[in-house]
Amino acid sequence: MTIVTASVEVTTNDATTPAAKRGGFWRALGTGISAGILAIIIGIAAVTVIIPHATGATPLTVLTGSMRPHLPPGTLLVVRPVKPADIRIGDVVTYEPNPNDASTVISHRVIAITSGTDGSRVFTVKGDANNTADAPVQSKQVVAKLWYSVPLMGWVNSAVSGVHRGWMIPAAAALLIGYALWNVVSGLIDRRRKRAKERQSAESA
Repeated sequence: MTIVTASVEVTTNDATTPAAKRGGFWRALGTGISAGILAIIIGIAAVTVIIPHATGATPLTVLTGSMRPHLPPGTLLVVRPVKPADIRIGDVVTYEPNPNDASTVISHRVIAITSGTDGSRVFTVKGDANNTADAPVQSKQVVAKLWYSVPLMGWVNSAVSGVHRGWMIPAAAALLIGYALWNVVSGLIDRRRKRAKERQSAESA
């Protein structure tokens, strides 16, 4: 009796080679970094432009060191209108030192509140880093109270203020939209390429 044996050679075609795995890792890392950068840019745009504009708040830039260390130069202050009766000791208020000059404002902390001869509130304010208080501030001089602050973003606000805001904001928005579209399209292309490779591997197996 003759026994015939047949050998079967099994060949596996694993498309996921070490190089492919490394390539996938770096692509995923790049996508994650890109998404993180995009989120940061959108966050900056939100806190410096979108939220203040949508809520009627005003972004201001700290230019001096009178409020160090909590609000150093370059800090973005977003302030909102406030009723004098709602101001408390410890609040940071923005006021006009000269009622006839609305272009100049100061943002300092309230350290005392008294009543004037007419019954109105009078505020004693002082910069955190200053040794002496400012001149008494009348209720009519107060224009806003600090809502929130963002370190260093005041320089961004200064860069896009005035005449520059008209073209820089639309340009920034266009860049954000373009960047987001680029990420979406590149992601779709990568997925299609991956599927095509998988089909080729399956057909050649």
